[in-house]
Amino acid sequence: MHRFHLPPASCREALLRLDGREAHHALHVLRLRQGERVTVLDGAGTELLCDVESATKNSLVLRVKEKKFTPAPPCPITLLVAVPKGKLIESIIQKAVELGAHRIVPLLTERVVTQLDDDGAEAKREKWQQVAIEAIKQCGAPWLPQVAAPQTIAEFLAHGEKIELSLVGSLQTERRHPREWIQAFQKQHGRLPNSAGAWIGPEGDFTLEELKTIEATGAKPVTLGRLTLRVETAAVYCLSFWNYELQSVAAGGQNQV
Repeated sequence: MHRFHLPPASCREALLRLDGREAHHALHVLRLRQGERVTVLDGAGTELLCDVESATKNSLVLRVKEKKFTPAPPCPITLLVAVPKGKLIESIIQKAVELGAHRIVPLLTERVVTQLDDDGAEAKREKWQQVAIEAIKQCGAPWLPQVAAPQTIAEFLAHGEKIELSLVGSLQTERRHPREWIQAFQKQHGRLPNSAGAWIGPEGDFTLEELKTIEATGAKPVTLGRLTLRVETAAVYCLSFWNYELQSVAAGGQNQV
């Protein structure tokens, strides 16, 4: 079934309207017509099963037939990843959506080639957020990850946000297998963390000073195996690990609204 995205504020009525990019894709690529069934995701846990009520040249009206709600994961995962060369960040965002990331923070580290001013950073954020939207439509994820504007490590840490257990992929400092840190956390707290993070450096890794800064926040250095991984592979590795470890306590399933 074809999937579309509308923000929560546009999904409150019995009749929904697709305009702009979504309508163009529905009308001129998929060629949907009256009576066909589609799914609308609001990115905040609600999936709406709809029938096409009517179609004009530039918009579609959908009638909501059924709603399903998926609770948010009990442990949101934040991916903090250095911006790689070219368009690889778009692939990383797609995979992060598929692997259940709650938020993606592109990092401008010392060894990142890309440098942006404030206007350029916001333009990138908007573009990358659209990549995330397309990804939830492709895979059916009920929750839309938020993509932050690219920022330095210092800028992220200045928010004062506390992630309960973060892992940082490292080639330089003393490292442990990710599961060792999970088991140590469980032994200390008697539970899995309420929030998780994965820090992934650029080609050539974080600098030693950057690693010290990240580890000073409580992030635990981990090995990602004996081979040196590309940025995008390391991101998938860490998110897959978190996804596997946390899925046993995922709340919910789908509840009818």
